[in-house]
Amino acid sequence: MPPLSIEQHWIDTSHGQLFAQSWRPYVEHGAPIVLLHDSLGCVALWREFPEQLATACGRQVIAYDRLGFGRSAPFPGTLPANFVENEAQAGFQALREQLDFNAFVVFGHSVGGGMAVGCAAAYPQACQHVITESAQAFVEDRTLAGIRDAERQFAEPGQMARLQKYHGEKAHWVLRAWVDNWLSDAFSQWRLDAQLSRVRCPTLAVHGDRDEFGSALDPQRIAALTAGPASLRILPDCGHVPHREYPDAVLAAVSAFLDPAKA
Repeated sequence: MPPLSIEQHWIDTSHGQLFAQSWRPYVEHGAPIVLLHDSLGCVALWREFPEQLATACGRQVIAYDRLGFGRSAPFPGTLPANFVENEAQAGFQALREQLDFNAFVVFGHSVGGGMAVGCAAAYPQACQHVITESAQAFVEDRTLAGIRDAERQFAEPGQMARLQKYHGEKAHWVLRAWVDNWLSDAFSQWRLDAQLSRVRCPTLAVHGDRDEFGSALDPQRIAALTAGPASLRILPDCGHVPHREYPDAVLAAVSAFLDPAKA
């Protein structure tokens, strides 16, 4: 018998279906872990991490493509400036209702980390733990510089094919949704402070010390402003994707955070 059961799901919303996938250990304990992807991400770009996480923690792991990303339906129009806080009442809520889970753990990478905080704030009785990885807590100069560099790289011949592989015809929208929102005047004052003040559960903020999209000020702000207990894990010589660069360290940190007896 394989160690995990893997299922695909289609989640109905008023704007089209979301694609989701789950990894369930045959022996499991604890609330499921829901993964929220980054600004250019999708289920497929988590690669082997969900399976590794499910195995390490002994919990079901659920990942989904937000509307406009991956295998989900296109987003109707442009992404609004309040898209980070909106996700808790949009795709995440639909996922939770249709997969029928109450208690949950939420793990978000990059902008998905901000959305994870929003989900914990929106459902304080149901969220048991929140994990942010390389999350932004405010609009930092380093974040904007990293986005401008990435935009220039995607303008080079053949580079958009990297996004089209995962997002198909939606690839241009995905790139513009990221770049245009973060570089806009309307988004310049965005910060996570209000959502953090409503998080009651334990929070773990994971960050690489060489993250090109955010300094240590981001996880420090997350840990300082959350209303619940919080801890930091700064990974040395690590960039923006710790779960790909140092998966063993991330898995160990998350497993110990969710089940201290394993530490």
